[in-house]
Amino acid sequence: MSLSAGSSPLHSPKITPHTSPAPRRRSHTPNPASYMVPSSASTSVSNPVSQTPSSGQVIQKETVGGTTYFYTDTTPAPLTGMVFPNYHIYPPTAPHVAYMQPKANAPSFFMADELRQELINRHLITMAQIDQADMPAVPTEVDSYHSLFPLEPLPPPNRIQKSSNFGYITSCYKAVNSKDDLPYCLRRIHGFRLVNTKCMVLVDMWKKIQHSNIVTLREVFTTKAFAEPSLVFAYDFHAGGETMMSRHFNDPNADAYFTKRKWGQHDGPLPRQHAGLLPESLIWAYIVQLSSALRTIHTAGLACRVMDPTKILITGKTRLRVNCVGVFDVLTFDNSQNNNPLALMAQYQQADLISLGKVVLALACNSLAGIQRENLQKAMELVTINYSSDLKNLIFLRFQKDPAWSETGDRYLLKLFRDHLFHQVTEAGAPWIDLSHIISCLNKLDAGVPEKISLISRDEKSVLVVTYSDLKRCFENTFQELIAAANGQL
Repeated sequence: MSLSAGSSPLHSPKITPHTSPAPRRRSHTPNPASYMVPSSASTSVSNPVSQTPSSGQVIQKETVGGTTYFYTDTTPAPLTGMVFPNYHIYPPTAPHVAYMQPKANAPSFFMADELRQELINRHLITMAQIDQADMPAVPTEVDSYHSLFPLEPLPPPNRIQKSSNFGYITSCYKAVNSKDDLPYCLRRIHGFRLVNTKCMVLVDMWKKIQHSNIVTLREVFTTKAFAEPSLVFAYDFHAGGETMMSRHFNDPNADAYFTKRKWGQHDGPLPRQHAGLLPESLIWAYIVQLSSALRTIHTAGLACRVMDPTKILITGKTRLRVNCVGVFDVLTFDNSQNNNPLALMAQYQQADLISLGKVVLALACNSLAGIQRENLQKAMELVTINYSSDLKNLIFLRFQKDPAWSETGDRYLLKLFRDHLFHQVTEAGAPWIDLSHIISCLNKLDAGVPEKISLISRDEKSVLVVTYSDLKRCFENTFQELIAAANGQL
């Protein structure tokens, strides 16, 4: 780099490391097209100096504040006919890395090809857009969202058949929020008119739930941007997600065991884990995630109501997320619930447990036909042969649990004692756990001491005074009832 002959260093503008041309050139991505032709200066210069460059070099010049700088661009010019992509993408692994033979148990410092491809696919889906001329029915903007992209085939305009889950025609889009420029998933309910806004109390409760196995609900709004009244639910967008239905229950041959083979005939072997059935470790991984999501939802005083393979998203290999939460709470809101919108939540929560048992049974059978009433005996026989007793007992407890089991007699005392042990709160209502209190009470229960204890109901309207010896007797009687029920004696 050198000053031109017509300029003097004493009168040249003050050039700092932040304003000189060299750092500014290094801070920008070079344009491949500029390799062929010398770049023009921001200020016109008369009598440009031309020099014969050496092979592979081009003399560049730039004028800043009246001072002209000359420098040699050593970047090789592209070959004739070379075309650079107009997008950014990850290149494949270099050959010297791809064919490396590292030592056994040596740490790897490179991203796996499978993971890199998955990330590229997620980026591609996130940035996908539509040609508005091909889909004029999709609006360019809905409320504060733009760049809508259908995530599933759009229903025809004259469609009469409604969704089997919600009872309304629905469609799903990816859209970008103009407030934060982040992608979201919009679930549209066609032709729905919201007549009672008191259901938004439940929506606000859903918006507060943050869980790794729940697709978070961000907002609910009405719009006429689709040329008809519509209700839109905005959720977090998880690129590359697929439903449990499409991943595990999309094989038409999986139902052959229940539809073609009659029970008692041995013309074919039973399905096994290594020949069509899912491994038990995968099923337990799903159970842990789904049960954790249900626990969080029920603790918040809500019910899932969408525990269905078509509404459970799978991203990656085993990550589950419950989708479309809160939709039923708005669509089925009854005006009679104005005083207490949570009145029926206990029944809905019990239905969630039954739905979870159906999902687990369907996974164990690798077929939705296994949860049909006429196939339950076959399904449980298949589970008994191929899986552990723990998984079988879990499925039985979803189907056979009585919601009023712990609300009467000795069981109610044990329920209140459990709250006394583990659900203590401070004066401010914050959870409080004292291990010494828990251990002391359990020791007294084990010994059956005659010491009295006060048990308070959850609504704080009833106080029961019992002794630890009474609680021990209730515990032993209830445990014997469970054993008798498990052995089929009741």
